[in-house]
Amino acid sequence: MRRIAAMVYDLLVAVAVGMCAAIVMTVVFTLLYENGVLDKGGIEHVGDVMQQSLLYQTSMQIWVSLWVAGFFVWFWRNGGQTIGMRAWRLRIVSTNEQPMNYGRAILRLFTSLLGLGTLLVLVDFKNKLALQDRLTQTEMIALTKDANHHRNWRGLD
Repeated sequence: MRRIAAMVYDLLVAVAVGMCAAIVMTVVFTLLYENGVLDKGGIEHVGDVMQQSLLYQTSMQIWVSLWVAGFFVWFWRNGGQTIGMRAWRLRIVSTNEQPMNYGRAILRLFTSLLGLGTLLVLVDFKNKLALQDRLTQTEMIALTKDANHHRNWRGLD
């Protein structure tokens, strides 16, 4: 249940990150269209241009996806906990003595299959490992309140 609660919490944070990234992209494109850097194609309102522009829609999807992915990768790499995992006292640790680097964190992101990889925990009674844990040689552990305190952070062992 802790994993699900942390996932819900992180989903809310990821949506907020995505919204902030979208606002930045919208402001940039609005300035580019209004100042004539990008052609509005004869359409008067910038909002209408953005709704019809494949360039804008594709750029927005890529931009927001990179920021949301970056949120997870950065937190997993730097401390082994996202904000939701910290709130629910969960942490990712390595099972092969190798530190969590950006490559492993990115692999973990893709192999989580937007959270579906975690369903493997329901049938793995012995180890309780999700798909992303198995493929990146990590595991999620529950921390005590004291171990979760920021003064005890020391990277991934």
